[in-house]
Amino acid sequence: MPSAARKRIAPLCSVAWLVLAAAAHAAALPPQTPLAITDVTIIDVEHDRSLPHRTVLIDHGLVTAITAARKASIPAGIQRLDGRGRYLIPGLVDMHVHLFNLSSHRPPNDWTFALDLANGVTAVREMRGDPSTMAQVRQWREQFDRGEILAPRILAAGIPAYGPTPDDARHQVDQAADAGADFIKVFSEVPEANWRAILDEAHTRGLPVVGHVPAGVPLLVAAATGQRTDEHLMQAYEACSSIEAPLIEQRSGLAGDALEEVREKQEGRALDAFDPRICTRVSRALAATGQVQVPTLVLAEEDSLPRASPNADARWRYLRPDERTRWQAFLAGYTADDAALAKQRWPVARRIVSAMHRAGVTMMVGTDSPMPGVYPGFAVQEEMELLVAAGLTPREAMRAATLTPAEFLGLAGTSGSVAIGKRADLVLLDADPARDVRNTRRIAAVVIDGRLLVRQELDDRLEAAVSGRH
Repeated sequence: MPSAARKRIAPLCSVAWLVLAAAAHAAALPPQTPLAITDVTIIDVEHDRSLPHRTVLIDHGLVTAITAARKASIPAGIQRLDGRGRYLIPGLVDMHVHLFNLSSHRPPNDWTFALDLANGVTAVREMRGDPSTMAQVRQWREQFDRGEILAPRILAAGIPAYGPTPDDARHQVDQAADAGADFIKVFSEVPEANWRAILDEAHTRGLPVVGHVPAGVPLLVAAATGQRTDEHLMQAYEACSSIEAPLIEQRSGLAGDALEEVREKQEGRALDAFDPRICTRVSRALAATGQVQVPTLVLAEEDSLPRASPNADARWRYLRPDERTRWQAFLAGYTADDAALAKQRWPVARRIVSAMHRAGVTMMVGTDSPMPGVYPGFAVQEEMELLVAAGLTPREAMRAATLTPAEFLGLAGTSGSVAIGKRADLVLLDADPARDVRNTRRIAAVVIDGRLLVRQELDDRLEAAVSGRH
């Protein structure tokens, strides 16, 4: 933001120094000192229960003991955090974020870190990097391990593969694997032949394939063939309709933008043809494949809302200036047809998720932040609420944001629940989230890697991040 015209240099220099000093103080990492959270109720997402009156001991970034509060032996001098009347949950995970701006070539979205932590999001899965950005991911991870940055853990980071030929697609998978990608992502415009080559080469390199089910591939075919996730319910709308076969037949032989353009033109027809009986049958078959869904309902719901001025939202100030510009440009191009389609899409998305949940399909929380209107961190809270509105219980929604991501990534031995020996990435709440999932917004403190951040400090860091951009 440009500075006001200076009339007196010295006073302004003093003000600037004070702002920088305050930001530096707020940015200093809290120490990784021993901590006792006393007499708290643990929300046990693994066994679907609440454990009242527990004292949790933390040291060197790990949970070292969990005991009945009345029997707890707390070492002298240890820092204490009063858990009476409060609830302890594992740190939340956003399984679909974008930390890089590959198309616009803007700086990485590290501005999202403070927003995530302020909302109890202690880990993320980065969904679209390239070989060059993997170096930044490694740097962030190393800085986190050394205690140099306060940020969510980056549990996994992937690189897309496209083509334009199957051999090119295989080569892109190899490049991604050599660069250190944790998975390969596919998008809707990838033709079926390339997609099959990607799956085959990724299997050879030991990498899972996740992302959009391509527009020319039926959902159940993708799941049975080995694509581990489907993001944004891609191809689920077609699969839950009475016209999936003719829709996909019309896409035959298409690739790239032409394939995606046809899919977009067909979307209204697919939504009109939603059939709950077909959706139930498809959901049962999908559950048997083990494919995991990351529905990003918050994205569908946000698209369906009236388009007011974005700066009317109190959270607008948390966005980096270049991100505000991007959101404004996107909203400026949002048409009445876009709004009508979004309103049509949203109730169908809820019904699909409801059918999948009843059938036992595994769900994970992801948001696609920072897509316009989807505020990092805040959106994870919203996604859990939307999953509950679609039929999940509050405990199931929390599991979709904690233990299920850990299990999916093979990290359940070290994270995903409040347990001895697991990472001390925790959120202390002032009200019971098992009764009302909206209570996950009532954050009293966040513990990240054993470092305690009380509510005031979380808020101070948000303000420091905003101040530091001006």
